[in-house]
Amino acid sequence: MSIEAAENLRAAEALLSALMGLGLQRVVLCPGSRSGPLALAASRLESHGLALTTGIDERSAGFFALGQTRADGQPTAVITTSGTAVANLLPAAVEADFSALPLLLLTADRPERLKACGANQTVNQEAYLQPACRALLQGPAAGLHDASDERLLRLAQSAMRHALGAPAGPVHLNLAFDEPLHADLSGLPAAAPPAAQELPPLFEPPGLGSLEPLDPDQPGVIVVGPWRRGHGGRFVAALQQLNRRTGWPILADASSGLRGLPLPLVSGYDLLLAEPQRLPPAHQVLRLGSMPASRRLQQWLQTFEGPQLVITEAEPRRQDPLASGCAQHPHGLAAWVELLPSGEPSATSRADAARWQQAETLLQQQLDHDLPQQGPCSEPALARALQGLIPSELPVMLASSSPVRDWESFAGRQSGHRTIVSFRGASGIDGTLSLAAGIAQQWQRLVLVTGDLALLHDANGWLWRRQLSGELRLVVIDNGGGGVFEQLPIPRQSMDFDRLFAMPQSCDAMALAAAHGVAARDCSAMETLAADLGWLLEPGDAMRLLRCSTDRSRDAQLRQQLRDKPWWEQTPAP
Repeated sequence: MSIEAAENLRAAEALLSALMGLGLQRVVLCPGSRSGPLALAASRLESHGLALTTGIDERSAGFFALGQTRADGQPTAVITTSGTAVANLLPAAVEADFSALPLLLLTADRPERLKACGANQTVNQEAYLQPACRALLQGPAAGLHDASDERLLRLAQSAMRHALGAPAGPVHLNLAFDEPLHADLSGLPAAAPPAAQELPPLFEPPGLGSLEPLDPDQPGVIVVGPWRRGHGGRFVAALQQLNRRTGWPILADASSGLRGLPLPLVSGYDLLLAEPQRLPPAHQVLRLGSMPASRRLQQWLQTFEGPQLVITEAEPRRQDPLASGCAQHPHGLAAWVELLPSGEPSATSRADAARWQQAETLLQQQLDHDLPQQGPCSEPALARALQGLIPSELPVMLASSSPVRDWESFAGRQSGHRTIVSFRGASGIDGTLSLAAGIAQQWQRLVLVTGDLALLHDANGWLWRRQLSGELRLVVIDNGGGGVFEQLPIPRQSMDFDRLFAMPQSCDAMALAAAHGVAARDCSAMETLAADLGWLLEPGDAMRLLRCSTDRSRDAQLRQQLRDKPWWEQTPAP
C-alpha cells in the first residue's frame, strides 16, 4: 500500500504537538533522511514556541539536550535518524538514567517489513537504549502514518509519564517511517497550535513510613551528596528547618548546591576525616541523596556503627553503595521533616556542631597558608582561587575526575551562594563540553572547569558555539593527561603507568579552540590568574577559553601532603 509523504509529516507533527501540549518546549535535531518527517515537523512547530537546535554529532547532541534538561528539570527531546545514530545516544541516556533527568529520545526507523532482510541502515536499534531507559515505546510497525491522532496522543502521554515519573529519566520512542519521507511544504497549511493536555498521574514512590531510626534530640551529622532532582527552594527550606530543630552539622558536597547558604556547612570534611577521632563522635547519620566523591567520607561511613538514614527526592532506587542496610525514604526531605516533633537542639548537639565549625576554621586557615596565590599553577590552588575569584552569581560546572574532587577538598568556604553543577550519575567525561553548552543555552552564562582529557573527549562540543545564545566560559586545567589516575592506589613500579592509565596527550587546547573560532588565553602563574580570569569573563563571545597549565606528578604529591598534614595543629588566627 502506497502512502503520501504528507501522511508521514501529519503523524510526526501530531506526535510532537501532543508532546508540546504535555510540556515539551525544546528539541535537539541531528541530520538524517529517515527522520525527515520529524525534522520538518519540528521546524513547522517553531512558530508555536518549540525551541529547535540542530547538531551534527548524535552523541554530542544527547549531552547538549541533557545539559538543557539539567538547567531547569524540564524534558528535552532529541531526534535522530536510524542505525548507528541511535547507538550514539547511549552515553547520554546512561547519565540521564543515573542522574534522574527526563530525556526523550525520538529515533526514526524502517518499517517492520524491512527488518532482518539486509535493508540499508537497518539495525536492531530498538534494543540499543533499553537498559538505560524508563520505557521503550514503539510506533506502528507499518510506519507512524498508520497511527491515529488519538494513538499518537496516548504515545506522547506514556512517554512523558515515564520520563517525569519517580525516578525521572530517559524514554526511547522508536518510530518507523515508510517512504516517501520528504513532503513538499509548498501549499500545505501552517501547523496548528498544540492543544494543552493534562498529564496522567505520575508514578508514586513507596510509602513514607516512620521517623525511625533517627532521634532528633541526639547528636548527629548530615551528609549531602551531589544535586539530584528536587534540590530546590523547598529542599533548602526543609534543611534550614531541620537545622533549627537538631543543630546537626552539614557535610555538603561541592556540587550539592548548598555551599554559601546560611547553614552550618562543613566543606573540608574530606581532609578533616584524616583523623576522625579528633572530631565529635557521631551518634547517627542522615544522608541526603547520592554519595559524595570523598573516599575518606565513604570509609568513615562504612565503619560507622550508629543508625543511618538515606532520604532521596522522588528516587526509590537504592542509594546505599556501602551496603550498610540503612533505611531509605524516597519522598524527600520536606516530607520527612514534617514528621519531626517540635523542640530545639540539645546542648550536646550544639557543642558538637561548634567543634565541627572550629575544625573547619582551623583547616581553612591551614589551606590559606599552604596554597598561596603565587608561583606555578597547581590544581588544588586553582580550585581554591577560582572559588574566590569567580563572582558568586556565576554558576560553575565541574567536570568529573579531578576538578570535582579538588573543589570538594580545597575550594573552601563560599562567601556567597553559587550554583555548582556536576554530572555524577555515571561519573563519565563523555560529553563534558556539550553538557556545559546545553546548560549555558538555558542559563545564559556558565563557567566550566575541566581537565584537558575531558575536554578532548568531547571535541565535537565546540560545534555548539555557532548556535549558542548564552555565554560559556571554559577554564581548562591542562596537565597533559589523566591526572585523576595519579590519585589512585596503582602500583606504578610494576607497569607502564603513563601508557596504561595517565594517557599523556599533546593536543593543544588553544589551537583546538582557535580552529573553532574561540578566543583563548594562557595562564602561566597564579599571580596572573585574577587578570586572566577577568579577560575570560568579559561578556560578548559565545565561548572563551583560559588554559592553566599544571604538573600532574607535582600536584599528586601536593594533594597527598595536604591530606596528610595535621590540621588540628594549626594555630587559630587572632
